[in-house]
Amino acid sequence: MADTVTLSGKTSPGLLASLTPLLREWLPRQRWFAGKGSPVTGFSLVAATELLPAGSRLGLYHLMVRAHQPASPGDCYQLLIGVREALPPRLAPALIGHVPDGPLAGRTVYDALYDPRPAEVLLEALRTRARIGVLRCERDPAQEIRSGLVPRRLTSEQSNSSVVYGDTFILKLLRRVVPGVNPDLELPLALAREGCPRVPAPTAWMHAELDGESYVLGVLQPYVQGATDGWELALRELAKGEDFGAEARALGQATAEVHTALARALPTATLGYAQLGPLVDGMVERLDAAVQAVPALHPYAPALRTAFAALADLAAEGHTWTAQRVHGDLHLGQCLRAPSGEWALIDFEGEPARPLAERRMPQPTVRDVAGMLRSFDYAAHSADPPAPGWAEACRAAYCSGYAEVTGVDPRTDPVLLRAYETDKAVYEVVYEARHRPDWLPVPLSAIRRLAASDQL
Repeated sequence: MADTVTLSGKTSPGLLASLTPLLREWLPRQRWFAGKGSPVTGFSLVAATELLPAGSRLGLYHLMVRAHQPASPGDCYQLLIGVREALPPRLAPALIGHVPDGPLAGRTVYDALYDPRPAEVLLEALRTRARIGVLRCERDPAQEIRSGLVPRRLTSEQSNSSVVYGDTFILKLLRRVVPGVNPDLELPLALAREGCPRVPAPTAWMHAELDGESYVLGVLQPYVQGATDGWELALRELAKGEDFGAEARALGQATAEVHTALARALPTATLGYAQLGPLVDGMVERLDAAVQAVPALHPYAPALRTAFAALADLAAEGHTWTAQRVHGDLHLGQCLRAPSGEWALIDFEGEPARPLAERRMPQPTVRDVAGMLRSFDYAAHSADPPAPGWAEACRAAYCSGYAEVTGVDPRTDPVLLRAYETDKAVYEVVYEARHRPDWLPVPLSAIRRLAASDQL
């Protein structure tokens, strides 16, 4: 591996300046780009690390780049930039562009995660606990990482990117990175210490140290070979007209086991009137903003506010709730069913659009439960024709399975559950309106249900 060159926008403006016109066009088209709907006005270089010499047949840069947008301080993105004379046809989808000037003049740059060789470089860095410029690689010494594992990039891109190595490991690379303790590493490590089998234990991880702050960049975990994610499995069973109740019950049990382990591993808190107030205020503020962004919500807003007001009233009467660390973005796509039938939970990053401090706050476990109940609803509405009865059966089975582990059925606190499910449905309305308008009727159907009743 080459010696590292750590650069900054001030000391080496040439590299970023030559890439800026290409990145301005390429970056907003990526699924994981968070600033859609607003133009990129410029970039600043947070760090650049040369992993393979740019002057050789294949060069490789690790970049941390801040993308500036109007009325935004700018998000920082992790990029792996491959450098070649020309791209072979197999790498055509990875093209970023041809560099006209600067230190890479005449070369072609591309998203290196499409290319096996750069992916091998990352695994080797993790295996050897490499220190490369600002990059730091750590790993669990009890877990072996063999060299020579063949990498393949997963095509189901979400807010991050993943590479599988020989059906043995999966490396999740965070794209939008922020300084601080990332729950996608923090929580699986805590669960591993508790011996919780429902979450693959981190094998290795990579972070950057910059100006006294740490940025988690990627996490390597065991790959559950032959596993099916819950979303695909649910759609498959729906298409066949098969009952999903047993799987939903088992998934409820798995969720409860993870919650129980997290409560043992990390501090919990009690939410009374003073603590719940800011949570309810946040729900109301999100609803108000959503009504402004999506006019279709306007007729339902007064009834939806009653869900939040009812929760505030309970707190004012002296009710308290336990809060703890939770998954934060739980849905069927965040769950894997192994060929053995066991369920595992993955992707503990939380909702990436929310601030890191908020994602790490203790929450009532019903937040995760509400996310999964909404996911059953999404799956049911993906069927042709929609199958609301299927969703109701899954919701009931999931809550029953959860209660079998914890002794508490989430449905026994309907005010809390309704508030969190309403908050989640409001979030979904805004997301679908911005990114997938064809899906907007799905959360709107839930909005009508939640607005029409004080009970689930």
